Amino acid sequence: LLLLLETTLLWLASGFHRPFYNGFYYNHIMNDKDNGQEKVDYFNGARLVVETPKDPVYSFNGANVTLPCHYHHEPDLEVKRKIRIKWSKLRDDYTKEQDVLVAIGKTYMAFGDFRGRAHLHRTSRHEASLIISDVRLQDDGKYRCEVIDALEDESDVVDLRLQGIVFPYQPPRGQYSLNFHEAEQVCQEQGAILATFNQLFQAWTEGLDWCNAGWLADGTVQYPIRVPRKPCGGLHLAPGIRSYGLRDQHLHRFDAFCFSSTLRGEVFYLDHPAGMTLEEAKQSCQDAGAEIARVGHLYSAWKFLGLDRCNAGWLADGSIRYPIVKPRPNCGPAEPGVRSFGFPRKGRFGVFCYKER
Repeated sequence: LLLLLETTLLWLASGFHRPFYNGFYYNHIMNDKDNGQEKVDYFNGARLVVETPKDPVYSFNGANVTLPCHYHHEPDLEVKRKIRIKWSKLRDDYTKEQDVLVAIGKTYMAFGDFRGRAHLHRTSRHEASLIISDVRLQDDGKYRCEVIDALEDESDVVDLRLQGIVFPYQPPRGQYSLNFHEAEQVCQEQGAILATFNQLFQAWTEGLDWCNAGWLADGTVQYPIRVPRKPCGGLHLAPGIRSYGLRDQHLHRFDAFCFSSTLRGEVFYLDHPAGMTLEEAKQSCQDAGAEIARVGHLYSAWKFLGLDRCNAGWLADGSIRYPIVKPRPNCGPAEPGVRSFGFPRKGRFGVFCYKER
């Protein structure tokens, strides 16, 4: 057994096989001459520098966005070199990366959900910027731009933030009835995704105050409090994000905090003198060339399009809600927001419809 172990370690140390990564071979010889003969260049005496913007790059759902990244050598190198570029998407805690794009020379490959949407933007010799087309809600986050030149490997991070809104969500069956995977599903059904901690924190700075705990995308359970009170952690705690930490994704049950971005269409209201049942409301939207709006659609229209309607209407999940930008008598509380009447089993109301542009 000892002999076998020693033999295995010697074989691994010999470098018999090349390391393999996503269809691109990386070896210790990173540059070659024009005639195809390999030239070993272990250290060139120049320092590789990678630069990205320190401020976040903002975009929105359905847009195209460029994540800037440039590199250079100090001192500058006159010889043209074959540079490797790799883009990855990071988790908030930097513990895991999702492959986005790898490029060697003029050849590049995008991966996963970024296939067909991720491209390099190289208008100058030392540019390695990433273009993401048709931005999706899941694209929000931090991206690493990594440049590899021979044995040198340097990187920097770009923060992409989507303009959006976080809203708490409870399903028809009531409070604290969702495990983590069900929370992911209900947010998707409402035209949204589970919010990240950064998105929830941003919403808290903008005034979100909610005493019910909800799942976030990282599997933690938290809730934002602007006004401390006894049922919400106690009067002695300062305002902030209350955290239950990581919870069992199958066993524990809470609400959800969903994140939706700007819309690719419009939300409009339809009414009938006698009101409509939920099924009649769905049909009315279809007759108008639209679909019944989801909760995420209504929140986005309220925040980004200024939708203000003091008439309650059906939404796709069977809830009754209405958006108020300018509070006024007989339209709910004194603060702007999306009002909810819950999930009535009976009743006749108007309907909010959503139509893509």
